[in-house]
Amino acid sequence: MEKQSFLAIAENFKAVFLDSYGVLKNHRGLIDGVQQTVDFIRERGIALRILTNDASRSQHEQFASFRRLGLQGIEEEEIITSGMLAKQYLQHKVRSGRVAYLGTESAASYILESGNTSIPAREVDLDKADEIDAFVFLDDEGFDWNRDINTTVNLLRRKTMPVIVANSDKLYPVSKNDVALATGSVAQLVENILNRSFIHFGKPDSQMFMYAFDHLSQSGQYDKDDILMVGDTLHTDILGGNKFGLKTTLVLSGNTSGRNAGLLISSTGIIPDYICESIVS
Repeated sequence: MEKQSFLAIAENFKAVFLDSYGVLKNHRGLIDGVQQTVDFIRERGIALRILTNDASRSQHEQFASFRRLGLQGIEEEEIITSGMLAKQYLQHKVRSGRVAYLGTESAASYILESGNTSIPAREVDLDKADEIDAFVFLDDEGFDWNRDINTTVNLLRRKTMPVIVANSDKLYPVSKNDVALATGSVAQLVENILNRSFIHFGKPDSQMFMYAFDHLSQSGQYDKDDILMVGDTLHTDILGGNKFGLKTTLVLSGNTSGRNAGLLISSTGIIPDYICESIVS
């Protein structure tokens, strides 16, 4: 598939959904030229939403992070995170009780502040498994990968409970060439061990796209044909956009590189409508 100009593509849409990491920023900070692209989108009256699977920070913290990086022209309400959706689920479905989690305390304080008592996996007493009412995979940090994942497996073997995956990402880039395992990989490991399916939030699952579409529709009349989904990862951004019925653009500025994009598209069968080097040209 031939690479095209993102700016030329974006002009044909009334709204653009952008992934965050690998599209707007990377391990070094803002991707050069992103501010000019945001300005371009604003000047043409194209609606904008940022869809991120980062569940470790609240909407406000995401907004503040962009400001610290120097990005202007983004409103806080335009940022939609998988953590927001997981938090809403817990508020409606697990109204009280104890929620155990894998992740950092800061992520837990945001997502689990719905009136429940939260407890990290390292503090779970397996002999008192009945006292735990739900479990959440929050982040890939803040726990011992050996001890606490073993505790998680044994807890979920002992008691059936709602299990929420707040971030479906399996990998994230930590340098130009290297990646690290993300929360989705940990959750998938446990799912495979237990032969169970957990409740996932974030791309590629439909909840985030439905939320973004409904939020966008509050400000005007939009059809799915009017919206372009832009991301750097086939299995989350592009698959999710395709499943929801949006046009999709794969950018080569993050998880997917130009040297293997064609092979990945052929092997996965996940086909974007467009391919661009990045969103800056």
